[in-house]
Amino acid sequence: MRQSLLCVLLIVVSVNRICLAQAGQVSVSSKLAGTAHPSPYNLYGAKYPLIQADSRVTLQFKAPNAQKVQVSIANVPYDMVRGDDGFWTYTSEPQDKGYHNYWMIVDDAIVLDPATNAFIGYGHMCNGFEIPDPEGDFYDIQDVPHGQVLIENYFSKVTNSWRHVYIYIPPRYETSTSIRYPVLYLQHGGGEDERVWIEMGRTNVILDNLIAEGKAKPFIVVMETSSALKPGEPPPEPRRPRPAGERQTPPAARTRPRFSFDTYREVMINDLIPYIDGNFRTLSEQSHRAMSGLSMGGMVTRQVTLANLDRFAYIGLFSGGSISMDDVNNTPGFKEKVKLVFVSYGSRELKNGMARFGGNPGANTDALKEAGINAHFYISPLTAHEWQSWRRSFYEFAQLLF
Repeated sequence: MRQSLLCVLLIVVSVNRICLAQAGQVSVSSKLAGTAHPSPYNLYGAKYPLIQADSRVTLQFKAPNAQKVQVSIANVPYDMVRGDDGFWTYTSEPQDKGYHNYWMIVDDAIVLDPATNAFIGYGHMCNGFEIPDPEGDFYDIQDVPHGQVLIENYFSKVTNSWRHVYIYIPPRYETSTSIRYPVLYLQHGGGEDERVWIEMGRTNVILDNLIAEGKAKPFIVVMETSSALKPGEPPPEPRRPRPAGERQTPPAARTRPRFSFDTYREVMINDLIPYIDGNFRTLSEQSHRAMSGLSMGGMVTRQVTLANLDRFAYIGLFSGGSISMDDVNNTPGFKEKVKLVFVSYGSRELKNGMARFGGNPGANTDALKEAGINAHFYISPLTAHEWQSWRRSFYEFAQLLF
């Protein structure tokens, strides 16, 4: 039985485990909507980024000797204006609700803003700011029972290496020791890792609130990085920031593949799932296991689940393709084994054609429904390929699980 974890950071040497308490996350309260205020990720009382009352954001960066400074918001660069005091300033157009990555470009070099926290995204560390959402209480910390986020290290025989995994355990896991729980394996997007669903996605906060309201059943969430290589296996081509308008390198011109999930699929099936089932009180049957992911993580989910329906009953794809009737017909046992298919996109993604690599996700989902499959299609209003789409998607998906 696990002892109660009463600290903010507790290292348990025997399993190399760290516990992150709920209090470690900042509040991104919806009550700030319509007011001018510093971003909640700012350090030590820093004023900038400053979120304006109309959802514009003002950013400031000191570089008195620089010739040119830009701020890249969600990988789109904007010119900043230099003042006589050496500070460069930019005020954006109104931003969509939720979290946005940004970083500085100083004389063509990517530089972090020292006034705010850093998070991983786009294949490198980024800064972040948050535009409050008046309807965002579901991902803000509330006075409810809180689960915990554990950081574990486990050994993979497939990669012959130690690997890092984040695990959410629901409230009362440690006190109600006779209860076993379903498990969701939750994947990040391209250029990210196992941290993001906690740091930006706020998975633990969303689930705490849903469970307290009786809208979701308690379950365990496992968050791992999909980057996995066998000894001697070459890594995929690294992702780099790509300014708006610049075309992506075509696959034929790449020296190495961008994405390969074959090794990670082996890690999940042979190492990760057995580790979780062996060290946590899980319901280990296929009918109690789910997998989902955002963007590239949706592609990982699709590949792993369709090849292993004896392991997964629930499938969630957030901005990461869809499942068609061809997939169903080419996957033996799909109708009998799959309890839920959930597909989602931000409305701006659909408007801009970002769902094209997955066919027509709405039509595909309708076809699944007509075939008698429990399928859901969700569109996040007025959001793009960013975290507010995926927070909302997870919120909707979690209520349908188990």
